Amino acid sequence: MSEERDPLMPETETPAVAEPAEEIDSYGEGSIQILEGLEAVRKRPGMYIGDTSDGTGLHHLVFEVVDNSIDESLAGHCDDIVVTIHPDNSISVVDNGRGIPTGVKMDDKNDPKRSAAEIALTELHAGGKFDQNSYKVSGGLHGVGVSCVNALSRMLRLTIRRDHKVHVLEFCRGAVQNRLIETNDGVAISPMRVIGETQRRGTEVHFLPDSDIFQQNADFHYDVLAKRLRELSFLNRGVRIRIKDERTGKEDDFSGTGGVRGFVEFINKGKAILNPNIFHATGERMSDQNTMIGVEVAMQWNNGYNEQVLCFTNNIPQRDGGTHLTGLRAAMTRVINKYIDDSDMAKKAKVEVIGDDMREGLTCVLSVKVPEPKFSSQTKDKLVSSEVRGPVEDTVSKLLFDYLQEHPGDAKLIVGKIIDAARAREAARKARDLTRRKGVLDGMGLPGKLADCQEKDPALCEIYIVEGDSAGGSAKQGRDRKFQAILPLRGKILNVEKARYEKLLTSNEILTLITALGTGIGKTGGQSGADDFDVAKLRYHRIIIMTDADVDGAHIRTLLLTFFYRQMPELVERGHIYIAQPPLYRVKAGREELYLQGPADLDKFLLRVALIHAEVHTGDDAGTVLRGEALERLARRHQTVQGIINRLGAFMDVGGLRAIVDGVTLNLDTVEQAQESAVALQERLPDAEVASEFDTRTDKPVLRIIRQHHGNRKTSTITQDFVHGADYAVLTEAAQTFQGLIGPGAKVARGEGERRKEQPVQSFHEAMEWLIEQAQHSTSRQRYKGLGEMNPEQLWETTMDPAVRTLLRVQIDDAIEADKVFAMLMGDEVEPRREFIENNALLAGNIDV
Repeated sequence: MSEERDPLMPETETPAVAEPAEEIDSYGEGSIQILEGLEAVRKRPGMYIGDTSDGTGLHHLVFEVVDNSIDESLAGHCDDIVVTIHPDNSISVVDNGRGIPTGVKMDDKNDPKRSAAEIALTELHAGGKFDQNSYKVSGGLHGVGVSCVNALSRMLRLTIRRDHKVHVLEFCRGAVQNRLIETNDGVAISPMRVIGETQRRGTEVHFLPDSDIFQQNADFHYDVLAKRLRELSFLNRGVRIRIKDERTGKEDDFSGTGGVRGFVEFINKGKAILNPNIFHATGERMSDQNTMIGVEVAMQWNNGYNEQVLCFTNNIPQRDGGTHLTGLRAAMTRVINKYIDDSDMAKKAKVEVIGDDMREGLTCVLSVKVPEPKFSSQTKDKLVSSEVRGPVEDTVSKLLFDYLQEHPGDAKLIVGKIIDAARAREAARKARDLTRRKGVLDGMGLPGKLADCQEKDPALCEIYIVEGDSAGGSAKQGRDRKFQAILPLRGKILNVEKARYEKLLTSNEILTLITALGTGIGKTGGQSGADDFDVAKLRYHRIIIMTDADVDGAHIRTLLLTFFYRQMPELVERGHIYIAQPPLYRVKAGREELYLQGPADLDKFLLRVALIHAEVHTGDDAGTVLRGEALERLARRHQTVQGIINRLGAFMDVGGLRAIVDGVTLNLDTVEQAQESAVALQERLPDAEVASEFDTRTDKPVLRIIRQHHGNRKTSTITQDFVHGADYAVLTEAAQTFQGLIGPGAKVARGEGERRKEQPVQSFHEAMEWLIEQAQHSTSRQRYKGLGEMNPEQLWETTMDPAVRTLLRVQIDDAIEADKVFAMLMGDEVEPRREFIENNALLAGNIDV
């Protein structure tokens, strides 16, 4: 125990004791650090782009670059944007705007004086958006966007096409690479490198996020990027935005037809629409602060029960709404209430309408354009500019009233829907009161079939939702009862997509689930806005769906996900919903038996087995023999290289990739260098035709590799982006490692004594292939089929033990697409579902027929 001195006692009464200098917790002038340039971004990246561990910050990098291109379009200088996800997980964003200025800023205080483009990418709060001359309205308000991307990228290559020249600048973690320094009138300057001429214009940013910063969830998700680009295409009419994923070949072309009105049509596609004539309002209003606010809003109702309102300021989404949403809701409530009162429909129905009733089944997109907007944080999730509410409220009030008067048929359907919602709310309140009187939702008693856990802290507890009593029995026996609860559900639960709220409360299985979770559900009818669902009452912070790997299991899992998404969306948003992942393989080597999750784990296992009593005789003059850790390091590097070749081989020439590993160096910066690379590659590929071309679509040289097979002609491409990417760097590093490693007379051996086998080889690749083949022969593998085959011990060892299990967390990358999929697969409309099944039937796997 340490002894503390009374702070009121004079210091002289405590004799000073000399301590070693290293033990003194000093806080002096040396403790004050100055983080210059982009160091602050790398030190605290979360302050600038959001969380770097859950994927949001990673995707925010792309959005920062794209927003610059969109700003060019808002200024009237750009109408085409292309985003590409490359195989090495790098991103390139290309636009046809004016191009970042490339001239050297002679008033730069740096030595040498830098180009405007370099300053824009290396200095925080440097850009052209701090006055309203270059950009009247801009999303990149804080001026740290692209410079943040540069600071957090292991590689960034900036290509600017401007003034008929192609300018290039390369960075590594924010620092310029291969800097060019010249002298102009005795002043040292550092211009951008010019690599060619062009008739095109625009900016291209190709970057690879730094794995030191993004250590978790470091892969780009196509759906996350596509969602944002689709939004931008609708919000910026006249801009064509394309996205292509070179990892999978998937691509989309968003033209934003119809603007905000078209956005609402897209969201409601496949749903039963109430008002075919979409309410669409647009206008500009002067705010009370003498700034011109642009407002555009579109609204349409469907027969669903969920509200979907998307808010944007200068193309930036506000997940938490803000003053523009407040203005919209105030105008809606006032205008629709007046219309209902004038029509006496509510009196005849004997119900009282509240704001929630008006928004049931509503799909709305609200977009405002605001000079110098104010947000609650750097992530811009909430608009706090007070001057925006008035213009939004004025615009919507006047034009919505006119719409209801001019479209009486649509207005009647909308008001009928609102009154139905009010009636349903009242019926749900009565059903809730009845259910509560029976003691089902008051939390006093837990379901009898629930096998609860002993732990009382929800953060440490988890519940497994299993199908049927038999699976529940195995899970109950195999679990750790200290923190794992089991809830077996009988049969398939109610499809909530087709059911109103009051019907939910008549389903025993759903009531059992609600009671077990403890959160309550839905809204009370007594007070406007009061909500019975309370996530703070959640009894388990991990809700794990564990069903069989057959069609029935998949259906039950889908019904449960529909329930959580529609009735308890906050559980999904907060990451509380998981899906159990049983192993895919059971393997046995000698006395060792393991469960493996997938092909990658199987490859690692086979490599480990292959290296047991293995050695490679390199055949050099010194008689070198590789074994143990030395052989393992080389084998793992070879496995990494082989994984890259297998992944890229789906759309690139495998022989060309293998030639890079064998030592062929490629350079596609200029047409001349591309021609030299084609000649070098052709020497290694005598059975193929290699040619260099200038791709006018990308304005870059490429290599084409053409092969003839049984009369079929196959062409693959090596691009400049690939040569500057991470995959090429790994392949060239491997070339330096393996080149010259294996000489004449080399051989590989495995085993001991009488079981020893040998094989002559001509390359390290041949040696590894032989070793893996031997490992396959010495192991037995079983493809695992599902939970139904497991006893309680196996269920714990593979699927429930936190130390070894794999769980999939359910998250919504694209809320609009998720809403469309749930409505299509689980809703009443048959035709969209049939069309989806016909289009995707061949992609289905694990069909239980």
